[in-house]
Amino acid sequence: MTRTGGNASLSVMFPIRDHNPSGRTPYVTYGLMALNILIFLSYLPLQADQRALFELYAAWAIVPYEVSAGRELHTLFTSMFLHAGLLHLAGNMLFLYIFGDNMEDEMGHLPFFVFYVLTGLAAGMLQVVTDPFSSVPTIGASGAIAGVMGGYLLLFPKAKVDILIIFLVFFRILPIPAWIMLALWFGMQFLGGIASSGAEGGVAYWAHAGGFIAGFVGTVPLWLRRGGPQHWNRTEGRPPHPDATYRFAESRIPKIRK
Repeated sequence: MTRTGGNASLSVMFPIRDHNPSGRTPYVTYGLMALNILIFLSYLPLQADQRALFELYAAWAIVPYEVSAGRELHTLFTSMFLHAGLLHLAGNMLFLYIFGDNMEDEMGHLPFFVFYVLTGLAAGMLQVVTDPFSSVPTIGASGAIAGVMGGYLLLFPKAKVDILIIFLVFFRILPIPAWIMLALWFGMQFLGGIASSGAEGGVAYWAHAGGFIAGFVGTVPLWLRRGGPQHWNRTEGRPPHPDATYRFAESRIPKIRK
């Protein structure tokens, strides 16, 4: 079994885009997405061979028991580029695509890359600390991506994010402030971590929560350079440019007359 860094907790309500265009091409964000996809494709044939897949995870995924003993420390980094399946990969890349470009725009290319890696390492370490004797491998990019989301919350709390809500055969796209979506997501990770304590396999909730906190804290110096509370007063928590507009901004569930 493996713990994954997926975002399945928002399986019936998840973001599909924000209204916060970046001012420059996010080369690092695109590069990270391409790297994750290429690495996944490189071992895709192993999905049919459970033994080979286990050997891959044993070599490159975080195994808390090993890391706690001071071994296999490189896996804190390499695990960020492994995914358990196509949906796991697609969910993580969607979150990175939505929130990564704006953080890279604010931080610059190289600082953003360093920030991404450091928050991913912090996420992995918290997962180890919360379950140090586990032998279950942990994989996924979402610890680092959670760090990006934590930083986004600090800089753009009132940016509009379009949420796709699915209810049976109906769906609706609803624009909401980023702080609502991100606070809800973080709360679900925290509660999920408590509820799944001691469980084998599943979602790495504590890695998500740890990455989010690390990203929020790691963005504080940039926020202070922007003026701290004055930055919020000046921008009202919104992006410093007009919102992006989309042809299909919102869809509505048809109303049935009585």
